[in-house]
Amino acid sequence: MKKFSLLLMFSLLLFTSCKKDSVDATTTQTLQSSINDMASSLTTIKQIKFNEALYILKTFGVEAEGDVNELKALGQLINGKKVPEILSMADDVAQKNGIEWASTAPPSLGEMNIFGDETAKESDPNDVKANSLNLATTLTGDAGNGPTAMQIVPRLVDNAGRPIVFTGAALETILEVFSNGVKLSTAKNLMLDNNFRGFNLKFSSLLASKIVDNKIDITVSVKTTAKTFKMSKIGLDVNPNALKVPEVPKTDSTMVVQDPNAVIDPANPTRTTGTVTDPNATTPTQPKQPTADPKSTVSKFLNNVSSQNLKAAFDSSSNPSWGSYESFSNPTSGFGAVKNVSVKNITTNASNPNAASVNATYDVTDKNGRTTSLKATFGLKSVNGEWKISSYKINP
Repeated sequence: MKKFSLLLMFSLLLFTSCKKDSVDATTTQTLQSSINDMASSLTTIKQIKFNEALYILKTFGVEAEGDVNELKALGQLINGKKVPEILSMADDVAQKNGIEWASTAPPSLGEMNIFGDETAKESDPNDVKANSLNLATTLTGDAGNGPTAMQIVPRLVDNAGRPIVFTGAALETILEVFSNGVKLSTAKNLMLDNNFRGFNLKFSSLLASKIVDNKIDITVSVKTTAKTFKMSKIGLDVNPNALKVPEVPKTDSTMVVQDPNAVIDPANPTRTTGTVTDPNATTPTQPKQPTADPKSTVSKFLNNVSSQNLKAAFDSSSNPSWGSYESFSNPTSGFGAVKNVSVKNITTNASNPNAASVNATYDVTDKNGRTTSLKATFGLKSVNGEWKISSYKINP
């Protein structure tokens, strides 16, 4: 009998020790099993807050489409994490997304189960009965230069258009922003009741080059247990002066690229004294030297950028820092953002048969009408008898 009691105690200890205290995201099954183990050691209130935290992370903490993909992404995010770490992560995500939720606050999202279905239950707080969705938009933040943001507030309403009353829900609410049919941004939040404060869309988060005719379209969706309500507003005005405009690219690359085979004179490192050759080797054909003034290449480059002949401008360069033509001509982060270039002065700073340096002073006007005065140094190298821009440096 004593042996049986010891065996039983050992079995109970073994069973208890097998419970996991951190997330195992090897598979969906191990994820669910480990989360259930972790929750079982918590008090009832803590279990509810733990489930709410998981819901916050699954809904707002990962970038994925669909429940299955969201669950996989959540597993990768919290793999190996313990309960306190998960609660802390959920606090950060809630604060970042402006969600009125905290791990130390009383339960507020109803019954959350990231693995379960969403069929209506008798006491399901998300089974909100509504007829449609209304949207109210207000321009805000005007300090003399026009509004800087738009407040977007959705309301669930009844058949008469009156806001309905509900509490304790956690309705996933999504804002999508478009211009000319192109999606610009997506934001998520939770509607806990019909006093939901909505979304604050800052114009500085929208790229000016993506906005057509200074107008945007918005769509808001609210997901209840039985139905997803959607409402759109088309052609809303935005303040063009508050939109995001990227700076003209500035590259800190080497001013002049030296021939890798050149022999450097220590007493005069900027000049080459010749190249190392094999005496038994045949004399190679001397490369063709450019005859044009290197500053003419820089002048043509700036004129092509000004006229938006970006392919010709790119072809006159051989600068690894500018990357591909797509990167070079990008309308938001490349020379595609330039509307006009007004050249003031171009001078050849230094030149030898293989490399040259040219200084240029000019004004750049972007497509939003903002003008910047620049002093730049262009490094050039000889490529098949032509000068190619190999580096670009903005000077103070």
